[in-house]
Amino acid sequence: MAEKVRKICTIKGVGLLTAATILAETNGFALFGNARQLVSFAGLDVEENQSGKHIGNTRITKKGNSHIRRILYMPAFVTVTHQVKPFMDLYQRTLSKHGIKMKSYVAVQKKLLVVIYALWKKNEAFDSGCRLHEHTEEQESALPLGSAAIAAEEIFPAEKQVVPVKLPALHKVSMPSERSPYASSRVVQS
Repeated sequence: MAEKVRKICTIKGVGLLTAATILAETNGFALFGNARQLVSFAGLDVEENQSGKHIGNTRITKKGNSHIRRILYMPAFVTVTHQVKPFMDLYQRTLSKHGIKMKSYVAVQKKLLVVIYALWKKNEAFDSGCRLHEHTEEQESALPLGSAAIAAEEIFPAEKQVVPVKLPALHKVSMPSERSPYASSRVVQS
């Protein structure tokens, strides 16, 4: 786990506190099947305000975890300030589109969260020049015969077997039948 956190911290602006908060709030990404679920959990997904002929503004839902959004605020500024390649490109593209800086920083926050999730799942360090999704057939045809499989193995190494760890319970969850000392003594009848 320490190795994965160290690899996440290779992103300029993401430190130990940011990584620890995200991992604590998401339980080590254990409950998420894909990045879209994680983005929705954090409240960084976009909702549209439309009805009939009315087309309103789009905004983030904010219905998710506010701790994750709060902890990604400063790393988004730092990555743009230090001009980290994929985040700076996203910032400039969105800023030229609508001209609102804060909207662009929120887009960078979302990308940061998705990149952190990908680094955690793949157990890789951040590389600003790496573009795995742009691996084309032209690049494979330029390789010597038979080395395409070797190149694919270098890009997507075989997954290591993960040993599940049983985590202790963090806090007691009270059942609805138990009375809380803070509950109202007045009983509402239906």
